[in-house]
Amino acid sequence: MSPVRQPNGSPTGRIIARPIPIGMALQPARQAIDPRLVAKKKRDFDPGKFLATIGEGRKPVLFQRKHGIFAQGDAADAVFYIQTGKVKLSVVSKTGKEATIGILGDGDFFGEGSLAGQLLRMSSAAAMTDCVVLRIEKRVMMDALHREHALSDLIVAYLLARNIRHEEDLVDQLFNSSEKRLARVLLLLAHFGKEGKPETVVPKISQEMLAEMVGTTRSRVSFFMNRFRKLGFIHYNGGLQVHSSLLHLVLHD
Repeated sequence: MSPVRQPNGSPTGRIIARPIPIGMALQPARQAIDPRLVAKKKRDFDPGKFLATIGEGRKPVLFQRKHGIFAQGDAADAVFYIQTGKVKLSVVSKTGKEATIGILGDGDFFGEGSLAGQLLRMSSAAAMTDCVVLRIEKRVMMDALHREHALSDLIVAYLLARNIRHEEDLVDQLFNSSEKRLARVLLLLAHFGKEGKPETVVPKISQEMLAEMVGTTRSRVSFFMNRFRKLGFIHYNGGLQVHSSLLHLVLHD
């Protein structure tokens, strides 16, 4: 009688180990590792991409020059990120007096008070130039900040820098002359102290607006602007150009 063949092909009851191709041997290991690699890849987060693309609860909005983005007293339900353009922040007193409290540009956030529990806007925001602004719903931004450390680090660094700037503004207002305050505002508008070449100050920025930011009168601003131009600190060429020599006026005691 012929020996009964076992399912593994051996004519005896012994189990014979067969060589397995290396690729097949490694396949279970790949299956064990791949899910973790995929999960890690999915966790990779790029704040720049988050702030440059459309997604759930965030969309870019085009605002034309002089158009309002939100008004003082509106519901604080979103954070905004400037992709391109300039935005003016202002406040209005109960008597109707308006003051410009900041001019923001590419890469700046505004409306972030909503993240700290602000229910209503404390200021108004309007486009100074045609600009593209990414609107991020408060809920979406809060979820992303809790989930993504890279984004929360970016926002914390930005807010700390903004807080330092406000402290400097206060010291400037308390101790410096209106001439030095105007010089500092012009330098900040021209992005001195930031990476890259200083840029042209926003075209057609009015002396009334500069007076609001400096905390003085339009006539004083006009007087100092004429003086700066005669000294070669600034000049007009399709827009206001600010030279680094203006910095000496701010630093000189």
